[in-house]
Amino acid sequence: MKTLKNLKLQYRIIIFTLTLILFIIILTSFLFFFILTKSVEQELGERALYVATTVATMPEIRNAFHTDEPWKIIQPEAEKIRIETGAEYIVVGNKEGIRYSHPLPERIGKKMVGGDNDKALIYGESYISKAKGSLGWALRGKAPIKNEHNQIIGIVSVGFLMKDINETVKEYGSLIILIALAGLIIGVVGSIYIANRIKNVMFGLEPEEISALYTVRNAVIQSVREGIIVVNKEGIIVIVNRVAYDILSLEKGKVVGKPVWEVIPTTAMLEILSTGEEKLDKQVEFNGKKLIVNQLPVKVKEDVIGIVSSFRLKSEMDQLTEELSQVKRYTEALRAQTHEFNNLLYTISGLLQLEAYDEAMELIHKETTVQQGIAKFIMEKLNDPWLGGILVGFYNRARELKVDFILDQESSIEQMPSHIDQSDLVSILGNLITNAFEAVAKNDPTNKKVRLFITDIGDDLLIEVEDSGPGIEDHMISSIFKRGFSTKEGGNRGYGLARVKELVEDLNGTLAIERGDWEGALFIIAIPKERLE
Repeated sequence: MKTLKNLKLQYRIIIFTLTLILFIIILTSFLFFFILTKSVEQELGERALYVATTVATMPEIRNAFHTDEPWKIIQPEAEKIRIETGAEYIVVGNKEGIRYSHPLPERIGKKMVGGDNDKALIYGESYISKAKGSLGWALRGKAPIKNEHNQIIGIVSVGFLMKDINETVKEYGSLIILIALAGLIIGVVGSIYIANRIKNVMFGLEPEEISALYTVRNAVIQSVREGIIVVNKEGIIVIVNRVAYDILSLEKGKVVGKPVWEVIPTTAMLEILSTGEEKLDKQVEFNGKKLIVNQLPVKVKEDVIGIVSSFRLKSEMDQLTEELSQVKRYTEALRAQTHEFNNLLYTISGLLQLEAYDEAMELIHKETTVQQGIAKFIMEKLNDPWLGGILVGFYNRARELKVDFILDQESSIEQMPSHIDQSDLVSILGNLITNAFEAVAKNDPTNKKVRLFITDIGDDLLIEVEDSGPGIEDHMISSIFKRGFSTKEGGNRGYGLARVKELVEDLNGTLAIERGDWEGALFIIAIPKERLE
């Protein structure tokens, strides 16, 4: 059998709720019975005292004490009043406690029992008492009878039997029990409804599962490389991850709980809270940093209950864009090489089928000579396989584009400086050569030329990329290194040269632009071979 701890939350809520309701009903019922009993006793006690006081002051009752047979006058009067008031008995006795009236006539003349007459007979007090008389336990009201000289001459005792009081309480008790059962049934239905409602609100998850999800959520939020800020429907910040603190230069531990407009005055989150519309890939500036921001409303049905804002530095996004562009260029270079060799193979295959063996051999020899020439030049002059592989790819790409790609014969690399990362060098060369290819794309086929010169002679690694394109106007030189600026049509442009400039500056190098011998652009880069601290 499952223990309470192992039960599902829904059943635990039902059990706890029913236990609480049952406890409250039982406690309330006992209190009601207690209060009801006391109220009935108090009401009947006051009624008994009132009747006793009234009878004690009746002239016919007092005058009867001066006769020889007072019971003959008192008994009929007492019985008449008893019947009218609903009392169980009205007993009138003299100063010695001898009865002058009783519901059972045979007990007239006998001494009153109960032992609670002294306060009336001795001290002249009127009071309520509970004692056992000849008819059983009763709630009694007692009053002294006084003559015209204010002397105590007798006593009146009016009683209501306790068994009758208890029967009256039981009658009300049946109604209380019915109300309690109705309350219990309502409690059962209500607890089941509440349990199901809570289950639905919690998406059917158990507390342990919610705790695990909460832990995972925090781990995910803190592990992502994007800054994340979450606000509730009042615009109060409830979550800030580590990256957000770093990117926005916020003081850790003192942001959560503050209104978002105090922390980020330029935020658009308040607008989203009112409109419920998401904002994607928006560029904003905060503390001098350019950010790419996504802001999405969190909705329950149609109500906005919060906003999730994620962001990264625009420079990081630009770098990713550039890296993707590099991958695309490498893919295109490989595709060009594949295409070139496929064409060559088709040609050789055709020549062989035509039995033009001499022509086939000549073509193979010519192509082999070209490829071997490039490979020999790279192996002899550029002592870096990584760099050689890239240049072979660009050489094949140039052949596909009908561009004369010239590797300057004076180029030479003894040893690539260790502090220059291969990927950074690929990015620099890739961007410059690709831009050069694009610059000569519209030229006459006989004037599509791109030259690369690279050497490590001296203290610097020197790179020159020259093209025969239209060149760069003087007034544009200051703008071409800005992110997003491009002289070409199409999207996702304007990042290459900006990335080149960043990489060169990171390596403590210099970048210059001149007009080359072919009247096109000439990019000259010098990077120190020794890292400058």
